[in-house]
Amino acid sequence: MIPPEAPTDGTATGGIAPPAVSVRLQVAITILANRADFLRAARARRQGTASMMVQGRKRAPDEAAGIRVGFTCSKKVGNAVARNRAKRRLREAARLVLPTDGRDGWDYVLIGRAEATASRAFDALQDDLRFALRKLHGNP
Repeated sequence: MIPPEAPTDGTATGGIAPPAVSVRLQVAITILANRADFLRAARARRQGTASMMVQGRKRAPDEAAGIRVGFTCSKKVGNAVARNRAKRRLREAARLVLPTDGRDGWDYVLIGRAEATASRAFDALQDDLRFALRKLHGNP
């Protein structure tokens, strides 16, 4: 099916074309998978916000490079559907915020809060993550 505004002969229109790729900082972000990494982050700094708890740890120079992030939600958040929804929202917020506000050589663990993570406005969720990162890094 051809949309009504599409040219029928297959030629492109003279409008402004959107950029092919978005401009972003190239920062390597990997996912924490080992329990030991989560436990090391749990013993480090933490900052709570209205929608999440963020744990952050500066890694030793000989450990992995880039930013590493993990996500978790306890059963207090709700059933599996609610926990997965909260984690999906945390993953998307981290994908948007960490390349600009995260620091290379740090591990972050984002922990969802009961009812707050899934129901908070997404812009507020991102602002909460930015606030927590500033506090973890020692910026007011």
